Formats: sequence, structure tokens, C-alpha cells
Amino acid sequence: MKINYTLDEIDHVAKRLLKKFKNKVVIFNGQVGSGKTTLIRAIVNELGTYDKISSPTFSIVNEYKVRNGIVYHFDFYRINNHNEALDIGIYEYLNSENWNFIEWADKIQVLLPKNLIKINLSVISHQKRELEFLEIDSDLEM
Repeated sequence: MKINYTLDEIDHVAKRLLKKFKNKVVIFNGQVGSGKTTLIRAIVNELGTYDKISSPTFSIVNEYKVRNGIVYHFDFYRINNHNEALDIGIYEYLNSENWNFIEWADKIQVLLPKNLIKINLSVISHQKRELEFLEIDSDLEM
């Protein structure tokens, strides 16, 4: 499934995506500035939070309380290898019953479960983005 949208439509897109999610591990791929964190913010808001959603670029992981649990938001852009993800206890997060939203997942590809949701984001213009929604149920192709 592909969706073209503007920032004004992002809340509607977040609702639509949540209805499609069959898994709580979701990876977000896209170049810097493609809107990964902005889309995650809209999804977390739709899940019901009072927390301020921001990029975990420096902290690696942010935790947000939502209506029915917790969202872990990862940004692995700054790590050097997957061992750094092991050091923060990535498996404990992934094996929890909570949401795991992951940016720059290619850096930890060998650690990810085989069943997850993948969202590829592309910049169409300054105001417009395209996302591709994929359900991954076997070996990953990042």
C-alpha cells in the first residue's frame, strides 16, 4: 500500500496506519528529513499520550506512555554497530508487549524479529511525502 500525504493530512494517515498494524514492531525507513519522527509523533498522539514526542537521536530511545501501554521510539542513526543496541537491552524492548517504533533499523537488522511492519518514506516535494506500508513475515530486506 502506498499513500501520498501532506503534513495537514498526517493525523488521518496515522489513524489509517494504526488500523493496518498487526504487529507492534514498526520500522521507519527514509532519508534524513523525510518525516520519520513527524509520522511517529502523529501515530503516538493517535495512540493517546500527553508526553512530548521528540527525536531520540542523542538518547537512542525515548519512552512514551499511551492509553494502553508504552511506545519505545528508537533512533539508531548515531550507533556504530548492532552491539550498541545489545548494550541498551534491545531484546527486552522488542520482546515486551509494547510498541517499538524504530528509525535507522538497518543498523540493527540482524537483531530484528522476522515479523514486523516496515514503512518506507520518500520526499516528493517540500510539502508532500509518500509512504509505502509493508508487512514483513520472513527474512528482512531493508
